[in-house]
Amino acid sequence: MTHVAMLMGGLSAERPVSLSSGNSCADALEAEGFGVTRIDVDRNISSTLQQLKPDVVFNGLHGPYGEDGTIQGVLEYLEIPYTHSGVMASALAMDKERSKTVVRRVGVAVAEAKVMHRLEAAEKHAMKPPYVVKPVNEGSSFGVLIVGEDRSKPPQELYSDEWPYGDIVMVERFVPGRELTCAVMGDVALGVTEILPLGDTFYDYDAKYAEGGSKHVLPAEILPNVYQKIQTLSLKAHQAIGCRGVTRSDFRLDDRVNGTGELIWLEVNTQPGMTPTSLLPELAEHAGHTFGELLTWMVEDASCRR
Repeated sequence: MTHVAMLMGGLSAERPVSLSSGNSCADALEAEGFGVTRIDVDRNISSTLQQLKPDVVFNGLHGPYGEDGTIQGVLEYLEIPYTHSGVMASALAMDKERSKTVVRRVGVAVAEAKVMHRLEAAEKHAMKPPYVVKPVNEGSSFGVLIVGEDRSKPPQELYSDEWPYGDIVMVERFVPGRELTCAVMGDVALGVTEILPLGDTFYDYDAKYAEGGSKHVLPAEILPNVYQKIQTLSLKAHQAIGCRGVTRSDFRLDDRVNGTGELIWLEVNTQPGMTPTSLLPELAEHAGHTFGELLTWMVEDASCRR
């Protein structure tokens, strides 16, 4: 029996999501016949894994330390095969500025953006509204602020001493229109989902993870050529950044009447959520893979030197 260590929890702001993802995956893997040890990750994770000696690590962590190449480096050092992307790709994907630079070079359109200190972004508009302010190294929409056309001042929350998301932020042109996402599994782009937040205009943390927080339209009701283009661009971004296993790329499509028609890549998520409301399991199921089959594939795909 293959012994899988399920890493979850961790130290980031996304800890609750990781615990939910990890437990969902552990339950499904046990149902598939794997031996699973659930580990709530702390700073002693290296010694914990050395004592446990699992065959494979399933990385169910999200955010800093779990998604940015840090835990991947520990697992490489310990020579334990693990799921998802490796050190370099994880670090690159987590850095919104550098990942944009890489995908732009392979023909993926991105929104204009500037990186600066949060106090500078709070002092005056870094670009003409509407725009979005987001931490350069966070996930799950933590710290994301949308500045509308009617805002005379930048977000004053950025001045706060209690701002928890780091001092460096990205100011990015707001792209109106539809929120779309596409998953990649290995070297295959899966379907495209449209995300419709309920009760808000922004796919924030609650819309992502609260039950009933958003509606998922799968397959997305968009033109076939646009659907295929999103699949192509998702695979391009996955490969350009050097990702492995499963990823999910997010897009904005401005197909409004009198809109620009532009399709803009926002980011790639190397540790997509695996909660009951998550997009990746839905996309995999739409492609014919049960949740158990998806996770089995991920475990069998695990390796070092990713």
